[in-house]
Amino acid sequence: MRVSEIERHDTDILILGTGGAGLFAALHAKQTAPEATKITIAVKGLIGKCGCTRMVQGGYNVALGGGDTVERHFMDTINGGKWLPNQDMAWRLCEQAVVRIRELENEVGCFFDRNADGSLHQKAFAGQTADRTVHKGDLTGIEIINRLMEKVLASGVEKLQEHRAVGLIPTKDGAALAGVLMIDMRTGAFRFVRAKTVLMATGGGPTMYKYHTPSGDKTMDGLAMALRAGLKLRDMEMVQFHPTGLLAGDHTRMTGTVLEEGLRGAGGQLVNHAGQRFMFDYDANGERATRDIVSRGIYAEMRKNNNPDQEGVFISMSHLGPENVRQKFKGMVKRCADSGFDLAAGKVEVVPTAHYFMGGVVVDVDTRTAMEGLYVAGEDAGGAHGSNRLGGNGVANSTVYGGIAGDTMGVDVKKHVYFRDPDNDVLAAELDRAVYPLRQKPDLIMPLRRKLQDCMWDNVGVMRTEAGMKQGLGGIAQVSAELMTIGVDGSNLAFNLTWHDWLNLRSLCDISEVITKAGLARQNSRGAHYREDFPEPGAMEDSEFTVAQMQNGNVSVMREPVEFTIVKPGETVLPADAPETLVATQ
Repeated sequence: MRVSEIERHDTDILILGTGGAGLFAALHAKQTAPEATKITIAVKGLIGKCGCTRMVQGGYNVALGGGDTVERHFMDTINGGKWLPNQDMAWRLCEQAVVRIRELENEVGCFFDRNADGSLHQKAFAGQTADRTVHKGDLTGIEIINRLMEKVLASGVEKLQEHRAVGLIPTKDGAALAGVLMIDMRTGAFRFVRAKTVLMATGGGPTMYKYHTPSGDKTMDGLAMALRAGLKLRDMEMVQFHPTGLLAGDHTRMTGTVLEEGLRGAGGQLVNHAGQRFMFDYDANGERATRDIVSRGIYAEMRKNNNPDQEGVFISMSHLGPENVRQKFKGMVKRCADSGFDLAAGKVEVVPTAHYFMGGVVVDVDTRTAMEGLYVAGEDAGGAHGSNRLGGNGVANSTVYGGIAGDTMGVDVKKHVYFRDPDNDVLAAELDRAVYPLRQKPDLIMPLRRKLQDCMWDNVGVMRTEAGMKQGLGGIAQVSAELMTIGVDGSNLAFNLTWHDWLNLRSLCDISEVITKAGLARQNSRGAHYREDFPEPGAMEDSEFTVAQMQNGNVSVMREPVEFTIVKPGETVLPADAPETLVATQ
């Protein structure tokens, strides 16, 4: 296929992704931009039916009083992220969450659980000094996405469903973004969409691990595109493992799906195969320690057990009363029952599962990137969480920064009267990259993906060492090389899912390499990144974050100092020029 055969399409604002960030961006862009502005949303699947926000169970962190404050939420976020977050981003997240939750209720139409007095019910989540997690039972994401989907579908924005983004196409000088190359998955046709502003909100999806929570089509495509475009990516070693992923066996895709943090917040206990409660051996907060600590505790117990037939540990809720558990956690009880477990009255086997990605594209607090015309929000953006995301901060981050992105693009698009011309050499290279497997001899792809997942779990997982990660790099390179020898049948490109499986795996290989190289560059242990050969966290006041970038086809990793713009390690009171005075909980 030649560049001249690519279909062309123009729009003013293009939004990639329809999770919480993408849908909120569409609504805010519609409100901010002039009536004549054309807004287009594109998604790999169907609007409202795919993405990670829909899968959110636990809830939405927001400081709504009762002893809680924005400042307190902010300090929990900074402490949870082990002083690596971009403080300006973290502050804006906590501050705007209060605005966004009211917007979700009063304008979008979400119904969240309430107390008897009519106030929003807020439950306990780990790593936080207040009960601040607003929720809809344990199916919060479905409530948020369903209501957002209704609003967006009624807004009149253009929809490109089942369209896969495969390349960010810059201008000839590389300073600005001209548009995005896409595949119409329904026909297999290529379409270049020129846009004056583009939001990348494709989500993360660390599915390169043996145990993972996102659906298999979440494969870090956005970060892989940003890497090839030369953008800087920060905190790429920071993969969050949720402590309690369902362990139901290799025969079902239910394995790895999350049993939400609210179970432990409500008093759920973790026990090993000897029936012993063990988390207090690892942290004074027990099961309510942060996710990284609980994941390491479980992983350590798994290594002690060393029995392949009894790999995980168990979560037990029965001591809280089976009927109480069934009432409070209906979704979780049903999910476990579908997999043969009785959460309310028995024990459920669990394992740490790759859940969320704290790393992402370097952006400013208005979601702008170093490339004019490109904006990033949600899990694709780095900075807000640092080394560890607090449970409940994820959907807040997506909706807060999705709205900010929509507002920013709505203002910026007025400055750009003309469409930018693409660099046709890059367009041709991205096209060639996408059709590469159609020219090779067809073979099976899934065995290679499982090989990558085993490699990452064993070598670049919950606990890491230099030797293990170097071995992991070798394994990733081997999978990448083998992938390049495998092709797919290109006789019919319409809904050719094998073709997309190939493209998915290539994205996963690219980002797996970056995760591993960033992990090698960080010779200390912070949050989700734990090195057994460098177990100490290092001095907080000397904190650095990693920055990865691809240049001339090679990935290099640098370190940059964290700017303590609001509060410094060791301070008990915020400086006078901070947003407000705060007594910090260190």
